[in-house]
Amino acid sequence: QVQLVESGGGLVQAGGSLRLSCLASGRAFSIYTMGWFRQAPGKEREFVARISWNAGSTDYADSVKGRFTISRDNAVNTMYLRMNSLKPEDTAVYYCTARSDMDYWGKGTLVTVSS
Repeated sequence: QVQLVESGGGLVQAGGSLRLSCLASGRAFSIYTMGWFRQAPGKEREFVARISWNAGSTDYADSVKGRFTISRDNAVNTMYLRMNSLKPEDTAVYYCTARSDMDYWGKGTLVTVSS
């Protein structure tokens, strides 16, 4: 089992920045990929970014490329999402996910970007 807890969401003005964190516990050593998804009100959950746990290779949705940066600190089992130049359309609940023997999800953290 892997447990995931997100933090760092909040209210920010357009153009501002936030950093989300996701702390993994339990069988964190078994994780090989982690990522972020988001779900805006009335919309389906969508992919944001992913990172391989060992090699650190990354992948981003086109909508966030150049603005968001995913990273991880293996020593503290934590993944981050640095979000710059935020737009109102980035408003969503952001979910952390981890893949090991199965896919695990956190409960989400709300990001609200005001115009």
